[in-house]
Amino acid sequence: MANKGNKKRRQFSLEEKMKVVEAVDSGKRKGDVAKEFGITPSTLSTFLKDRAKFEEKVREASVGPQRKRMRNALYDDIDKAVFAWFQEIHAKNILVTGSVIRKKALNLANMLGYDNFQASVGWLNRFRDRHGIALKAVCREDSDRLMNGLGIDKVNEWHAGEIIKLIADYSPDDIFNADETGVFFQLLPQHTLAAKGDHCRGGKKAKQRLTALFCCNASGTEKMRPLIVGRSANPHCLKNVHSLPCDYRANQGAWMTQELFNEWLMQVDARMKRAERRILLLIDNCSAHNMLPRLERIQVGYLPSNCTAVLQPLNLGIIRTMKVLYRSHLLKQILLKLHSSEDQEKVDIRQAIDMIAAAWWSVKQSTVVRCWQKAGIIPLELTDSDTEVAASEPEAASEKLWHSVALATCVPNEINFQDFVTADDDLIISQERIDTEVLQGTEAGENTDEAGSEEEGEASLPQQPKITITEAISSVQKLRQFLSTCVGVPDAVFGQLNGIDEYLMRKVTQTLVDSKITDFLQTK
Repeated sequence: MANKGNKKRRQFSLEEKMKVVEAVDSGKRKGDVAKEFGITPSTLSTFLKDRAKFEEKVREASVGPQRKRMRNALYDDIDKAVFAWFQEIHAKNILVTGSVIRKKALNLANMLGYDNFQASVGWLNRFRDRHGIALKAVCREDSDRLMNGLGIDKVNEWHAGEIIKLIADYSPDDIFNADETGVFFQLLPQHTLAAKGDHCRGGKKAKQRLTALFCCNASGTEKMRPLIVGRSANPHCLKNVHSLPCDYRANQGAWMTQELFNEWLMQVDARMKRAERRILLLIDNCSAHNMLPRLERIQVGYLPSNCTAVLQPLNLGIIRTMKVLYRSHLLKQILLKLHSSEDQEKVDIRQAIDMIAAAWWSVKQSTVVRCWQKAGIIPLELTDSDTEVAASEPEAASEKLWHSVALATCVPNEINFQDFVTADDDLIISQERIDTEVLQGTEAGENTDEAGSEEEGEASLPQQPKITITEAISSVQKLRQFLSTCVGVPDAVFGQLNGIDEYLMRKVTQTLVDSKITDFLQTK
């Protein structure tokens, strides 16, 4: 009896228990399964009875598959809050160390009212074991790093397997990629050094930033209308504005949220339904893309985590070209102000929206196709011979423009045009959960999704006067007169001007007709 009492009890991990259950499911006799795994019939019965719990724990990833015991933590609410925070941070591929987790646990414990909780090394080890967490350094994506070791294997595996299945039923016209980028829309060349590397998670600097979502297809024949997120819902510069070259939304962080992304997705889905089309949409797994609505006409495919730097077409040069063109617009405005000796005024949201949209529509089809090919999603034979030349044209012209502005505005020598273009590459583009939301178990955005007031960030900018349709028609006529004095004006420019003229004349004619009918009815 004494020897039997001293016998060490064997512990089984969740992974081992699931293997036992799967063996029974495969059709083997229970007695044979018990002998194979060296367990008693009663232990086998217990495993089968608790199988639903095991499956749920593994499926939800709330515990690691190697964990042997399912005892809850002493401070269960702290444990759940820390793990919810960890999942959000891990999804963003942000560096997480043991000391960071312990510090966050203390903060959350304090908010929950626990004064005696100690985030000791022992607590950290138990926390890791409970949730199957291996603390490894997670670095910013880098294409060179990804092309070495396991990174290249992961990329090759995706190219050879999943992507082939995803695109099998779609033509390049119906394969799309969507991605967001941050923009410091008021950034001046001389302030580039201060902005570079700034993540801008909110606060005052959120007034100076926008988040833009872009989407295009693999053939380069279709670029969707951009979605731009600002901080102010009703800026002065958008007063009396009813038409924009993009969709505009706002929240306090000027970033993408699940609600905004899902709203955009539903609008695209509705358009595809009206057009009787079905499309494939490739996206990354940032926090704003994690909970998608039910879609009828869009199949969503997720790019492998940590590989978007080499697999996402928009990240491989399309967004960069847009930023080159946008910064070029800014430089041209600065140069014109310098030439006319006028004071430099801050760019307002309306001007930024116009320039971002103009830059987006100016990205050439050849540039789009080249980036899809670089991602390995469409075949190389679709390449145009002048693709590389076309991609370098905007940067070559902008470099000359930069040199002139840099000299005139005393930009430090160590700053170049590339720094100006990439100054906002590190901006956080999707909303992060805050501690109070983690504790309450709510979705991100409940407290910070509200937009700022119209005064914030816009009060210092002059309100744009309302332009009448008569003034607009007069401006078109002045443009005609000016262009007639120029040499070598392309026919396309005159064609665009004619289109504007026809639209304005049709609008004013309809207004006059409607007013005459109203006057006639009122006299009856």
